[in-house]
Amino acid sequence: MIRLSLVGIGSGNLDQLTIQAMRTLRAADVILLPRKGAEKSALYDIRRQILAHMSGGPVSARLVDFDYPLRAQGGDYLGGVHAWHAALAEIWTALIATHAADNSHVALMIWGDPSLYDSTLRIAKRLAQGRDLEVRIVPGLSSLQLLSAAHGVALNEIGAAVQITTGRLLRSCGWPKGVSNVVVMLDGACAFQHIPQEGVHIWWGAYVGMPWQVLMEGPVSEIAPRIATKRTHLRRKHGWIMDIYLLRKAGP
Repeated sequence: MIRLSLVGIGSGNLDQLTIQAMRTLRAADVILLPRKGAEKSALYDIRRQILAHMSGGPVSARLVDFDYPLRAQGGDYLGGVHAWHAALAEIWTALIATHAADNSHVALMIWGDPSLYDSTLRIAKRLAQGRDLEVRIVPGLSSLQLLSAAHGVALNEIGAAVQITTGRLLRSCGWPKGVSNVVVMLDGACAFQHIPQEGVHIWWGAYVGMPWQVLMEGPVSEIAPRIATKRTHLRRKHGWIMDIYLLRKAGP
């Protein structure tokens, strides 16, 4: 039996690491560390820094680096995602077989929380099929919580719903029906510029919870171009960007 722990690490800020997360990482025999190319090397470095500077000193686990496969762009979106998941599952299977002995504890560090717009849970289920593999989840602070805290705004209004969606869906399907509060993730094309903007307010954040966090908020009709310009600048500066935003329609 191999135990695989998926450990949420928030934004990578040590202050956001839970005691459960630290205990789990310290108990691991092997920790798999993904590399996502030179542009996103900072994400790899942050994981390494967490393991080196946690309270109580560095972890004793064996650290195993691996390269992320590229996901096919264009064409069949869902087909491309499933093929990408299959490729990652093969990589993880090979790494565990090579580096983890029987009854070992393997851990992966997940940005935010593994439950929210993250592929790791689905890939882990592929690994568990027909194998002696136990998957455990350690929750972490999500970007939704960090955005809400940074702006000091609740994600929902009193008695109202909030919907979580992606930039791709917002752009292709428009504003979700029946809700006035929408949180948008995974938006690489500033979908807020392509919705009816009258009466809509936006709370936007990039790198929320990190030392270089950037926040902007205001009516979408006024601030959308500034956010798009700022986002382009930040991506060029850091080589990567993680951002999220809340949209709220004014009531009648």
